[in-house]
Amino acid sequence: MKIDIWSDYQCPFCYIGKTRLQNALAQFPHADEVTVNYKSFELDPSAERDIPLNIYESLAKKYGTTIEQAREMNVNVGNQAAQEGLDFQFDSMILTNSFDAHRLMQYAADQGKAEEMNEALFRAYFTESRHIGDHATLIDIAESVGLDRQQTTAVLESEQYGELVRRQEHLGSQLGITGVPFFVINDKYAVSGAQPTEMFSKALNDIWKEDHPLQMLGDSADGDMCVDGSCVVPEEQK
Repeated sequence: MKIDIWSDYQCPFCYIGKTRLQNALAQFPHADEVTVNYKSFELDPSAERDIPLNIYESLAKKYGTTIEQAREMNVNVGNQAAQEGLDFQFDSMILTNSFDAHRLMQYAADQGKAEEMNEALFRAYFTESRHIGDHATLIDIAESVGLDRQQTTAVLESEQYGELVRRQEHLGSQLGITGVPFFVINDKYAVSGAQPTEMFSKALNDIWKEDHPLQMLGDSADGDMCVDGSCVVPEEQK
C-alpha cells in the first residue's frame, strides 16, 4: 500500500493529521507493507524568509480580527494537538517561507531519512519555535537526524530539489488539492484534512481488503460443511 501526503510544515492540521495517521498505522496489521511519501505544498509560496509579525498579528491582519480574537482562533487547534500528544507553542512560533524546508525534506527522503526529517521539521516549527527558513537551523536539524552537515549545506546553498518541490506542488494542483493535509492512497483513494485516527484505521483496513480479496483454494463443492443448521455426511463416508 502506498500513501502520498501533501502538507506544509507551517500547517498545524498537517502535523495533527500526520500523527493520527501514524497512530492508525501503529494498529494496522500490515503496516510493514505500507510506504508513506511526503509531498510538498506551500501555504504561502510568496512569504518572506524573515517575517516581522507573530502568528497572532499575521492572523489578525489576514482575517481582519483583533489580536485577542486571533489568539482565540488557535485555542481549539492547540487543544486538538494536545490530545495527540503534541505541544504547540503558538506564542513563540517563527513565521517564514517553507520552500527550503521542503527542499531539505526531499533531500532527506533520497537519503532514507524521510520519516525522521518530516517529524523533525514539524517539531522544530510547532514545538521548538525554530526558524525553519534559516539555513543554519535547517542544517542543524539535518545533522540531528543523521544527515551529513557538509552535504546538507551544499544542497541548501544550491538550487537542488527545488524543481522536484515545484513538480510535486504542480501535481497536487492537478489533483485539485487546494488545502492540506491531503492523503492519496494507492493513487486511487483521497482523504482530506486531519481526520480522526478511527477514520484512518477504517480506510486502511477497507482498502487493504478491497485490494487483497480472499482467494478460494480447491473446489468448494469437494469440502464437507454444515449449511442452514444441518450437517449431512456424504453416502461414501457412511
